[in-house]
Amino acid sequence: MAEANQLFKEFKIQSVSEFFRRNAAMLGYTGKIRSLTTVVHEAVTNSLDACEEAGIPPYIRVEIEELGKEHYKVIVEDNGPGIPEKYITHVFGKMLAGTKAHRNIQSRGQQGIGISGAVMFAQITSGKATRVITSTGEEIVEALVKIDVDKNEGKIVKKEKHPNPKGWRGTRIELEVKNVRYIRSKQGVYWYLKLTAIANPHAQIELIEPDGKLIVFPRSSEEVPEPPVEMKPHPRGVLTDDVYRMAKKTRRNTVKRFLIGEFSRISEKKVDELVKYIAALRLIKTEKDKSVQEQLYQRLMNGEVDAVLRSFRGYTKVVKKVAKIMEKKPDKLTWGEAEEIVEAFKYMKFLAPPTHGLRPIGEESIEKGLTGILKPEFVTAVTRSPKVYSGGIPFQVEVGLAYGGEIPSGFELLRYANRVPLLFDAGSCVTTLAARSIDWKRYRVDDPERTPLVLMINVISVHVPYTGTGKQSIANDEDIYNEIRLAIMDAARRLQTYLSGKHRRLSQVKRKKTFQKYVPEIARALSILVGVPEDEVAKYFVTFIESRFADLEEKTAQQEVSENA
Repeated sequence: MAEANQLFKEFKIQSVSEFFRRNAAMLGYTGKIRSLTTVVHEAVTNSLDACEEAGIPPYIRVEIEELGKEHYKVIVEDNGPGIPEKYITHVFGKMLAGTKAHRNIQSRGQQGIGISGAVMFAQITSGKATRVITSTGEEIVEALVKIDVDKNEGKIVKKEKHPNPKGWRGTRIELEVKNVRYIRSKQGVYWYLKLTAIANPHAQIELIEPDGKLIVFPRSSEEVPEPPVEMKPHPRGVLTDDVYRMAKKTRRNTVKRFLIGEFSRISEKKVDELVKYIAALRLIKTEKDKSVQEQLYQRLMNGEVDAVLRSFRGYTKVVKKVAKIMEKKPDKLTWGEAEEIVEAFKYMKFLAPPTHGLRPIGEESIEKGLTGILKPEFVTAVTRSPKVYSGGIPFQVEVGLAYGGEIPSGFELLRYANRVPLLFDAGSCVTTLAARSIDWKRYRVDDPERTPLVLMINVISVHVPYTGTGKQSIANDEDIYNEIRLAIMDAARRLQTYLSGKHRRLSQVKRKKTFQKYVPEIARALSILVGVPEDEVAKYFVTFIESRFADLEEKTAQQEVSENA
């Protein structure tokens, strides 16, 4: 025993903040360029969410001030609703805290770590507190915030209040970070903000670079998207622990009311059906013959629950016993009973989960965003209908395609999840895999690497299946992969129609110039033969050529319309 006691002398409970302080790479703080981009990303994401929830067209200003070698001050200011004073330490100083992390709702961030992670990174690299200046329209609160890593709590080192005669409202944060670098690369702050502006055309974003250069990504739409709506979990997308924990917290007075009120697609009729399925599963487990048992499981999967029940003597007693579970108080639900409920869900048939809570960018806004930032000659967008993955989690795929104009040669893939640009870990992302699977030659793009082409993919969901806590790569789920492919092919067909029409028009222009080239010579020869003035003959042929090619252009336009229909 002495040996065991000696071993456990070093036993220590580690707080969430302490864990992430030691494992900052899990939050995306790896590499000098990526770390700086991650800091900006977390602050900008908070600003966009706050403005949209308040119905305010976002104005976000980002300033990167160089203080020394690999030493910068990051300033992010927005015109959002501001933060009430009592929540400042929770927002900036507490890990796994937020307004959406605990809800079944579409959001840019899903873990409640984001901005507090940035504060933590600033603290461990520079030793400095983060300056927060905010106002809800009344007095201005200025606070220096640090994180107590042992308690996972924010603490205000210094606080001042200032008058606010102009009624300013918004939030400004200043973070001092070291061991980072600002470079205009495709993984840097500039590129991140450019991509953010494309997916959020309702936002005005400004960047002041370390050399003082001001870059403006102007707002191209005045329409602020509606905030997403919280959705009830679907029976096919929950675990035993979900049901058990929800039952402990619900205010419903019976398990039946709890299931109907807290889950989507569950009615009184479905609860009665659930009772039968649980009873059937209990009875099947009493069957000793494994082959018979497998047959009964298969019949249950096929929906033959009544037939399965009737194959057991005295099944009505089991059904009545299970029915009593539905009348007990939810907080009395045992783990085993929750397990039976979830197991039965897997055999039952439900309508697909509602998707009214998803908020896509929208085809019109995608086209505005791509046009405003990239200045292409052709742009199109596709927003697919909502679907589900993993049996019950709703998601939706959007694709934008831009070609030519001011776009430089070379294929460019812009990846997004819930409007947020994904700049890193592209190789393992389902969006990259789906884009690579497309045979672009079928769509008149013979050499994508030399074609001025930008493909934008946005995956939205209440639970985006990221491959890691850094949230930079989406897992290769088959349902999501197939939807992305279908969306890309739909947009690519429109590009094919445009390119086909463009090639036809170029060919017609070439032919027209060829005919016009010989008009003077023909007019001279015919003038001698028929005795008509040369200019009259030339005028006749010019008019004839113009009318013929006008007819051809009209037919080409009609053909393009029918191909796009």
